[in-house]
Amino acid sequence: MPNHAKSQLNKKVFVSASSIIIALLIYTAAVPELAQQVFSVIQASIIENGSWFYVLTVAFIFFFVIFVGFSRYGEIRLGPDHATPDYSIVTWLSMLFAAGMGIGLMFFGVAEPLMHYLSPPTAESGTVEAVQEAMKMTFFHWGLHAWAIYAVVALVLAYFSYRHNLPLTLRSALYPLIGEKIYQWPGHLVDVFAVVSTVFGVATSLGLGASQVNSGFGYLFGIDVSTTNQIIIMCGITALAVISVSAGLDKGIRRLSEANMILAVTLLTLIFVLGPTVFLLQAYLQNIGEYLADIVHNTFNLFAYKKTNWIGGWTIFYWGWWLAWAPFVGLFIARISRGRTIREFILGVMLIPTLFTLLWMTIFGNSAIDLVYNQGVVALGEMVSQDSSVALFVFLENFPFNSVLSFFSVLMIVIFFVTSCDSGAMVVDMLSSHGSNETPLWQRLYWAIGIGIVAAILLLAGGLNALQTMTIASALPFSIVLLIAIVGLVKALKVEAFKQESQQITEMPRSDNDRNDNWQLRLKNIVDYPNKSNVNKFIKQTVLPAFELVSEELEANQVKVEISDKNGVSLIIDHGDEQKFIYQVLARKYLQPDFVNEGEDDEQSYYRAEVHLAEGGQDYDIMGWSKTAVINNLIDQYQKHLHFLHLLR
Repeated sequence: MPNHAKSQLNKKVFVSASSIIIALLIYTAAVPELAQQVFSVIQASIIENGSWFYVLTVAFIFFFVIFVGFSRYGEIRLGPDHATPDYSIVTWLSMLFAAGMGIGLMFFGVAEPLMHYLSPPTAESGTVEAVQEAMKMTFFHWGLHAWAIYAVVALVLAYFSYRHNLPLTLRSALYPLIGEKIYQWPGHLVDVFAVVSTVFGVATSLGLGASQVNSGFGYLFGIDVSTTNQIIIMCGITALAVISVSAGLDKGIRRLSEANMILAVTLLTLIFVLGPTVFLLQAYLQNIGEYLADIVHNTFNLFAYKKTNWIGGWTIFYWGWWLAWAPFVGLFIARISRGRTIREFILGVMLIPTLFTLLWMTIFGNSAIDLVYNQGVVALGEMVSQDSSVALFVFLENFPFNSVLSFFSVLMIVIFFVTSCDSGAMVVDMLSSHGSNETPLWQRLYWAIGIGIVAAILLLAGGLNALQTMTIASALPFSIVLLIAIVGLVKALKVEAFKQESQQITEMPRSDNDRNDNWQLRLKNIVDYPNKSNVNKFIKQTVLPAFELVSEELEANQVKVEISDKNGVSLIIDHGDEQKFIYQVLARKYLQPDFVNEGEDDEQSYYRAEVHLAEGGQDYDIMGWSKTAVINNLIDQYQKHLHFLHLLR
C-alpha cells in the first residue's frame, strides 16, 4: 500500500461525500415542495425504466453467492490460513442480525403481511390465496436475496482486506482490475458512492424507526404522532448513538446487539406462546416450502404482463433499500468476520439470519392475518392501511399484558435504532478513513450526528416518501459499482484457486543423504516442548543461515532476494510484477498438553518454529530440523509457488 494510504482521514472521500450530501440537503430544505416533486419523478422514472436492472442485479448476486459458497472457493479463509474467528458464533450472528434487519423487522413484521393480504399483487383480497400470497411475498422480500446482497459486499471487503492486506473499503475490490489506481480517483469515487449510499440508506431506516417509536409512545403515553416529535426522538436516539460510538465496537455495538438479540427472542417467544402456537408451526414450514418452490419465478417476476404499481412500491423499494444498505451492513459484517472460511461465512450470513427473519415474519405476520381473517379484528387491518407505523402496537392490543409487550417493543426499537445509527457511523467513518477503525472520536461523532441530521431533513421535506426515493436512487450507482467489484472478486478467486492447486503438486524426491536417519533425535524433537528462547536460538542459528545460503545461490542466478528479521525471519523473492514468494519462520506460543503438565498447578506454554507463507501460517513446525532439511522445505514451497505463477500466466 502506498504511504499516503496509511494516513487515517481520506480527505478526498470525506470532503467529496460530505459536499454531495450537504448539497442535496440544502436543496431539499430550501425548496421542499419542489424537492418532493423531483423525488416523485425520480422514483417513477427508476421504477418505469430501471426496475429490470434492479431485478437482474439482485438475481445475479443471489445465484453468484450460492455458487461461491458451494464451489471450491468455499475453503478459502477470510484472512491468513492460520486465522481464527474474532467472535463466537452467537455474538457474530447477534451483531450482523442487529445491523442488518433490526428496525425493519419491528416496522414491517406485522404491517407488510397484512398489507399484502389486504391488497395482494395477484390474488383476490380476503381469501385463503391472499393469505398464502401475502406470506410468500413477505418471505421473498426479507429472505435469501436480501442477505445475499449483504453477503457479497461483505465477502468482497473481507477477502481483499484480510487475505491481501488491502484497505477495508469497497475500492479494494477493484484491485485485480485497476491495480494501484485504487488509491487514485477511481478508488475515491467508489468510496464516495459507498458513503453517500450508506448515509441515505441508514437515514431511511432511522425515519422508519422514528415514526414507529413515536407511535409506540403515543399508545403508551398519549404523545402526539407528528413530524416534530419524530425529529425530537431522532435527536434523542442520535445522542444515545453518540455515546455508543464513543464506547467503540466491542463495548458499544457488541453489547447492544447481544442485548437486542435476547429481547427479540423473548418477544418472539411470548407472541408464539400467547398466539395460535400449533398453527404458527404449521404455517412456518408451509411458508418456507412455498417460498422455495416459487423462488426462481419471483426472482425474475417484473409483472411485465400486468401493469401495476405494486412492484415499485414493494420489490423495487426493497431491492433498492438492501443495495443502499449493503455498503454499511456489508462492511460491518466484514469487520466482524475475519478468520471464517468463505463457505462458513456464506452459510452463516445467509441461512441463520434468514431462518430467524422468516420465523419472525411468520409469528407476527400470520398471527396478525389470523386476527383479521379468522377472528374478525377488522380494526387492525383498517389501522394498518391508514398508518403502517402503528401496526405493531395495534396488533399487541389483542394479547394479554399488551402494555408490557408494547413497552418491550419500544425498548427494542430504540436499541435497534441506536445500533443502526452507531454502526452506520462507524462504517461511513471507515470508508472515509482508508478502512481504518482507529480514528479520532470527532470523525465518528461527525458521521453519527450527520446521519441523524440527514434523516431529520428528509423527513421534514417529504416524509417517508422522500426517504424511500433517496434510497432507491442512491442504490442505482452503487449497484453498478458492486457488479464491477464482483468481477474483481472472481478474478482474485481464480488466482487463489491456482495457488491452492500449486500447493498440491508432489514434492521433489530427496536423496538418502538429505534424510535425518537419527530416529532418536527425531523422536526427541517431537516430544520436546521448547521455550521461546530455544526456538529463537534455532531460528537464528539454523534457519537464518539456511536462508542466507539459498539467497546467495538465487542471487548468483540473477534472482532478487531479501531477508528480513522482523517478526521471526523471512525470505522474500521478488518476481517483478508477479506475486512475491514469502517464506517466513516465526516462534508461536501454545499451551502444553495436559499429560505434560500433570501434577503442576500452572499452565505451561511452549513455542513452535512455524512456517508461514504469503497466504498465512501452514501449521507445521520445523523446530530441530537440520539446515539441509530447512533448505529443502523452502525449495519445495518455492517450487510450488513457481508452479502457481505458471498456472496464473
